[in-house]
Amino acid sequence: MQALRTIGWVIMTIILVAFIAINWRPVAINFWPLSDGSFLRFEWPVGFVALVFFLLGFLPMWLVNRAGRWRTSRRIATLENTLRSSSLGTAPPVPATTPLDAQAPATQSPPQ
Repeated sequence: MQALRTIGWVIMTIILVAFIAINWRPVAINFWPLSDGSFLRFEWPVGFVALVFFLLGFLPMWLVNRAGRWRTSRRIATLENTLRSSSLGTAPPVPATTPLDAQAPATQSPPQ
């Protein structure tokens, strides 16, 4: 399973690097309108803009995944602690012989 995930990341990285290499032309990006009617404008390469917005879209899903893993590990730890505390000293040890075994005669011939 780890190999499939690694292959997926490698393929995604190759596609992203190819996209950035092909589209390395600067473009004007309007970020925010100013009071005089113009915009706050930056000249950035298309590939860099794509990378920034890819990371902006990836970050929330990564945070949701990390939060879910953290919550699951806390739940598992709580359940393990509950099980550990409930099993300490409450159950008597299992005897090696049963009362019937102790009453049975020591020498019995096998049935024929």
